[in-house]
Amino acid sequence: MDNELYRSPRPSAAMRLFWKAAGADRYILERSTYSDQVKYVCLGGIIIATGVMAAIAGGYAFYTIFAPKGNAIDSFKAVEGVASNYDPTDIPTVLKSIVFGLIWGAIIFNIDRFIVTSTGKGDGTEAITRKELVGALPRIIMGAIIALTISKPVEIRMFKTEIDVALHEKQIQQQQAYKANIDKVFNDEIAKKEQSIQQRLDRIAKLEEISTQRKADIAYETAHGDCGSKCNEYKNQLAANEAEIASIKNDPEYIKVKKELDELETERNLRLKESDKVSSGLDGLLERIKLAHEQAGWVISLFVTLLFMTIELTPIFFKLMLIKSPYDYMEENIKELIKADKGIEIKYNYYPDGEGHERDLIINHEVLKVLKEKIKLLETQAELSESAIDSWKVRKKTDILNDPDSFVTEES
Repeated sequence: MDNELYRSPRPSAAMRLFWKAAGADRYILERSTYSDQVKYVCLGGIIIATGVMAAIAGGYAFYTIFAPKGNAIDSFKAVEGVASNYDPTDIPTVLKSIVFGLIWGAIIFNIDRFIVTSTGKGDGTEAITRKELVGALPRIIMGAIIALTISKPVEIRMFKTEIDVALHEKQIQQQQAYKANIDKVFNDEIAKKEQSIQQRLDRIAKLEEISTQRKADIAYETAHGDCGSKCNEYKNQLAANEAEIASIKNDPEYIKVKKELDELETERNLRLKESDKVSSGLDGLLERIKLAHEQAGWVISLFVTLLFMTIELTPIFFKLMLIKSPYDYMEENIKELIKADKGIEIKYNYYPDGEGHERDLIINHEVLKVLKEKIKLLETQAELSESAIDSWKVRKKTDILNDPDSFVTEES
C-alpha cells in the first residue's frame, strides 16, 4: 500500500522466501502493514528451521543405522599422543546420509507447511478456546510425532560421548557372554571326543615314557661297555613300543575322532574371533536411544523432547492466537471478490443436517446459468425435432394421395 496515510515497506528476497514457506499471500502482504509482514516472516522462519533440523536429524539417524559397526570408542584411539590411522567417518554412508537427510527435510518441511497453512485463525482473538483446540488436535498430534522424530537423533548426538562409553561397556559384556556361550557349547563336545580317545592317549604316553627310559638304559650300557643281551632286550622293547604306538595312531577310529576334535577346535577359534563382530552389532539406533535415556535421565530427555515439540507446535498455536489484522480482512475480501466474480453464493447456516448441525448452502450461479442454457437448448431441439417430424408426416400423406401406387406393392 502506498498513499498519503501509509506506505508499506518494500520486502526483501529473504522475507518473500519466508512468506512463501508460511503459505502467505505475497500480493496481500506487500499491501499490508509491517507487523503483518513480520508475523509471517517469523512463521516461515520456524517452518524452514524445522525442515533444516529434520534434515540434519534424519541424515544423522540414517548414518547411525547404516554406518559400519565397530568398537564404540574406536574414535578415541588418537588421543593423548597415541598415533592412529583410524578414520571413524565412512564417506559412502555420509553421502547417502546427506541425500536421505535432504529428502527427509523436504518431506517434513512440506508436512509442516501443510499443517500450518491448513490451520485456521480461530475466532480472531488471543484466547484459544476449547473448540479451537479440539479442531487443531489432529494437527497437534502430527506435529508432536514429527517433533519426536527430530528430537531423538539430536538427543543421541548431544550425549554421544557418554553413550559411546556406556555402549563400549555393554559391548564388552556382550563379547564376554558370547565367548562364554561358545566355550560352553564347544567344550562339552570337545570333552566327549577327548574322553573317547583318552585311554589310547594315556597308553601312548606310557609307551613313550618307557621308550625314553629304555633309550637312556641303552646309552648307559653302551657307555660302560656292557651292551650285551640287555641292550638287545631294550632294543626289542623299543621296537615293540614304536610298533604299538604306530598301531594306535593308525587306528581308523582314532584318526576319525582326532580329526573331529581338530575340526571342533578350529571351529571354536573361528567363532571366538567373531566375538568382536557380534558385540559391534549392538551399536544400533535403538540401543543408542535407550542409552541416551539412561545416561541423560528422564528429566533431561523429556526436556529435549519438549523443546523440539515446542518449536514444532509453535506455528499452530501461533495461528490460533493471531488477532485479525488488515492482512486477514484483505484476504477475506479477495476471497469474496473471487467468489462473486465466479458466481459463487454462500448462504451460511442455511439448513440443519440430520444431526442438527447448521449447514451452508452453496449456490454456483455460473453452473446454474450453463445448466439452464443447456436445458433450454435441449427443450428447443426437442420442439424443432417434433415440428420437423410433423412436417415430414404431412408431406408424406400428400405424396400418398397424389400417387398411391408408388407406396403399394401387389403380391403375384
